[in-house]
Amino acid sequence: MEVHAGEVMAVLGSKGSGKRALLEVIGRRALGMTRGQIILNDISLTLQLFQEQCGFVPRQVTLLPGLTVRQTLMYSAQLTIGSKVSKSMKRNRVKQVMADLALNQVSNREVSSLKPSEYRRLAIGIEIVKDPVMILLDDPTYDLDPLNTYFVISILSNHAKKYNRIVVLSMEKPRSDIFPFLDRVTYLSLGEVVYTGSTRMLLDYFGSIGFPCPELENPLMYYLCLSTVDRRTRERFVESSTQISALVEKFKVEGAHYRKYYLPVTDTLVQKDTRYKLPLTAYGQPSSWQVLCTLISRRFCILFNCNSRALRELFLRVLLMPIFFTLIFLFYFPINDFQHSFLTRNGLILNCLVAVSFLSAVITAITHAPHRNRYYQESREGIYRGPLFMLSSIFYSLPLSVASVTAAATVIYAGAKLHEEWEKWATFCATLWTVYTFAEHQTIALMMVIRSSYTSFVTSIYILIIYITFASGTVRSLTALPEWFYYVSYGVIYRYAGAFLQENEFSDNQRLDHANYLNGTEALSCPTNIPGSCVYVNGNHYLLQKYPGNGRIEDSDLQYWMNFGLCFVFVGGMWVINTILHLIPLPAFIKTKFRN
Repeated sequence: MEVHAGEVMAVLGSKGSGKRALLEVIGRRALGMTRGQIILNDISLTLQLFQEQCGFVPRQVTLLPGLTVRQTLMYSAQLTIGSKVSKSMKRNRVKQVMADLALNQVSNREVSSLKPSEYRRLAIGIEIVKDPVMILLDDPTYDLDPLNTYFVISILSNHAKKYNRIVVLSMEKPRSDIFPFLDRVTYLSLGEVVYTGSTRMLLDYFGSIGFPCPELENPLMYYLCLSTVDRRTRERFVESSTQISALVEKFKVEGAHYRKYYLPVTDTLVQKDTRYKLPLTAYGQPSSWQVLCTLISRRFCILFNCNSRALRELFLRVLLMPIFFTLIFLFYFPINDFQHSFLTRNGLILNCLVAVSFLSAVITAITHAPHRNRYYQESREGIYRGPLFMLSSIFYSLPLSVASVTAAATVIYAGAKLHEEWEKWATFCATLWTVYTFAEHQTIALMMVIRSSYTSFVTSIYILIIYITFASGTVRSLTALPEWFYYVSYGVIYRYAGAFLQENEFSDNQRLDHANYLNGTEALSCPTNIPGSCVYVNGNHYLLQKYPGNGRIEDSDLQYWMNFGLCFVFVGGMWVINTILHLIPLPAFIKTKFRN
């Protein structure tokens, strides 16, 4: 098959005929072994060349909710057009694409509020904006009404002729009104070519081999039915299969002339001044730094836009944690300084760990999913790879998570009147942030292979529950753990976060020294340990009941600054692990899950 600049080729066939497979082979996306050669401008079309000079629009495109149409196109231009192209030229290119695709009237609309036709045109626009020399579209009129189908095909035809570009698209049900917009057509049946060539020669070819198209019949649909296997009965199946095999062999023998037929350039070009215009893809790709800055900027743009999606993102990322911790504070206020408060403070630390971990998983599962889906599509197009995506996620989440966790932790710390030292408050906030970030990146890692946000959240929650129950020291004392479980807990951040938070609160806390048995009028002082009444002499005594040691804090697992530092080591480790995971090629069955 051949297609020339300024032409629109339609690949037609029934379901299972190989339309999508053909486009994926041309676009170097097909999995498994392929044979043959694809030539673009006398150069073998490699994957790198296709990603740099061409575009591919799949049937289903996931755009980022929260961005407007103009912002979506602008960020797409910044991600795909080289650094040598000025910002003003990129803005002009976005304006031109919106005009060509009739998107000016919805330029300030949020993408999730678009109609199906507008959404489809925007999906086409994010590929056209980089000015590819060839663009492949997998059924761009899928689920569109006849009027919008005509509109989309006419736009693509105008783009091909106006800019002297190649457009190849697939369709299942071509209507007669789009026939004038198609310069070439390829009929497929079970992966075999029944006809490929100019639409002007379509009727002549089939008429010459004894299959003339009846008058008042849609030739595109008529010959599509001719190329489709009839499975209604066994006899019809055998008959139609035999006929299609004969048509395939016939075209191999007599189709060379029709396949190579090409209209003069002057007949196909509308604007001759664009014939030799250099495409924007010729100016190279943007630098990694530009791509990283664009990804970060795109995320913050979603956060600070004035629409419902932005408000939801802002609420989840910034406000949810402080509000939830305020509710926790209401259940614990006030915490008095008597024997029962040892368990109350332990419960407060447990609830802080649980709340930070669970809310982190919830927030990540909801807010990360659209970016994850968009990443899989953009990385497949070669725009950027996993490490840049992870860096942008880290830089975006860092200030928001610090602000949210600090505000939430301050509500608890100040309201419950925990150990009143600013250094202990700061380290309390920092430790909870490390737990938040650990849970966040654990959920991100799970979402690499689990498509459902809900399933990712539930899976992450179950894992976090095991961590907290057996390693934090707030549910079960580490001295009571089986020996093998005790050593396994060394590999969990909650061992160090729990130990640090408890030591931060209980160690050398003068308010808990010989705390009374009861609060109020009936107060029994506790100078020593009194079984059944005064269990803990002071905070250090309480800690030594929970962590192995030889009666001394220094000999136990409560190494204050080491535990604090190891929490940050785990965070850094999760950053590195996620970056490596996003760098390793995923198995084919996982890729297919996110592509279909």
